[in-house]
Amino acid sequence: MSHSPRILPTEHRIQCLQSCSYSRLNNFTPVTKKIWVVFHGIGYLSRYFLKHFAQLNPDENYILAPQAPALYYLNNKYTHVGASWLTKEETEIHMENLLSYLDVFWETEGLERAPKLILFGYSQGVSVVTRWIARRKLTPNHLMLYAGKIPSELVPENFEHLTDKTRVTAFYGTQDPYLEQWNKRELQSQAQKVFGQRLVWHAYQGGHELQDALILDQD
Repeated sequence: MSHSPRILPTEHRIQCLQSCSYSRLNNFTPVTKKIWVVFHGIGYLSRYFLKHFAQLNPDENYILAPQAPALYYLNNKYTHVGASWLTKEETEIHMENLLSYLDVFWETEGLERAPKLILFGYSQGVSVVTRWIARRKLTPNHLMLYAGKIPSELVPENFEHLTDKTRVTAFYGTQDPYLEQWNKRELQSQAQKVFGQRLVWHAYQGGHELQDALILDQD
């Protein structure tokens, strides 16, 4: 008996509207001096990530935390939920989706009028915030990269638009288990290559955890 040729699955793509969220801490008022946009790491939700910035002066600091769109349960008890920004699967397509979300977020919060803009990325959030800056030509006053890796496709030309006043600080823990996986020398080389002399390294005693005191020191 003859059989029909095996039909392989095909993948198709559609465009649709989506609703996205973000979290705020404090209020934007006439006395606000700094607006922070902070990108959490994998496993966080934005509202919980904001606790790391609660010690900042609430009158002077307005903090915004975009929410990674891919939600999942953190364990097999199905109680705690975390989120992820990107994976190795269709990274470029999902980054374009994130940029569409961040464009609306930027306009909604009127961030072009920020008295002082600080962009902060932690862990996986480093890859998102650096791609956002590179592709949308943003010019923050201070870029803070904490325990994360700059994507390998980014090159110095992506950041030529930054002004001389843009500070870039990179934090890494001396006992961070990801340093060996990422190759510490390559991680530092990539960061130095794209940001040059404006980059300041800050090593801290500890692992991959976010130490709130370091945020206060850099404020």
